[in-house]
Amino acid sequence: MGFLSGFCFSLEKRGRSTGGGEEVADDGGETWEFFYELRALQKATNFFAESNLICRAGFGAVYKGLMPNGQMVAVKKHHFNSDQGLIQFTNKVKLLLKVQHKNLVPLLGCCAEGHEMILVHEYHPYCILDSILSDKKKLASLDWPKRFQIITGVARGLLYLHEEAPQRIIHGDINASNIFLDGQLNPKIAHLGVARFPHCTDPYGYMAPEYLSIKADVFSFGVLVLEIVSGEKNYNWHGSEAADFLSYAWMLFQEGRSLDLVDPSLDECDFGEAAMCIQLGLLCCQESAKERPDMSCVHLMLSSDSSTLPKPGKPPGGSIIDGNDENSFSFSSMYEGR
Repeated sequence: MGFLSGFCFSLEKRGRSTGGGEEVADDGGETWEFFYELRALQKATNFFAESNLICRAGFGAVYKGLMPNGQMVAVKKHHFNSDQGLIQFTNKVKLLLKVQHKNLVPLLGCCAEGHEMILVHEYHPYCILDSILSDKKKLASLDWPKRFQIITGVARGLLYLHEEAPQRIIHGDINASNIFLDGQLNPKIAHLGVARFPHCTDPYGYMAPEYLSIKADVFSFGVLVLEIVSGEKNYNWHGSEAADFLSYAWMLFQEGRSLDLVDPSLDECDFGEAAMCIQLGLLCCQESAKERPDMSCVHLMLSSDSSTLPKPGKPPGGSIIDGNDENSFSFSSMYEGR
């Protein structure tokens, strides 16, 4: 029995499951260990109470929940209104259950009932990077080695998704709200592939103009690097010297003043590493997707002491890349075969 058939069968027979990710057997003898009943997740999250809300984003909302077996979970709600949305959802679950990396938030299972589609992840009391960038007191505690650790960890996670996962995955929504930090400030990329869903939006300016491709993830990573170095959020830019955050970073680089971008709250900083990260961030944000490095090159640049970086080209300033760009493609090609 195919995956979708097994999925539908498990919903028809869901009374046989306790709602805690228990095994459900289909008629072909296969078991589906990762299905959760909606009522179980409602109880776990106190019916998706605001007090259990972790964050909201373009795809929906994430809630913390406590399962009957005592396991804490992060419950991510999406919405769909078509059979195509359900097919995309089930295909995504099948793929993401195979994805395991220390810099990714792991998936436990899913639920699809009515117009709800829900992903269930491991929950840990993570700190969200965006909340640190939004709080100057928290930001002051993030010294340079920790910032560089976050940058390199996110790069490793993206390299895995693009080059090492069982099937190539484009995240589609890399931003500070989707980077979780554990107790040692090791980054974990959350919300894999949310751009696949029909209602995904990009209200904060992280999305590359040729959305959506591997090089779009690279673009978003570049913006994130510049935010981490500067302690600024690109969508909250209020500078007077340039119209937007990327234009400001580019202007400083062109004028030989890249280090002016470094967060002034840093008491100590490896300015060589910081300058390299700024140049790397701008390389990732070049207007031409063809000129951006892939994540294997990014990882090499970050891990090499002797790597000489090329001069970056101009980032986009409100312009749209030509639709004939070979790196451009549509939602339907988010998951690329290798």
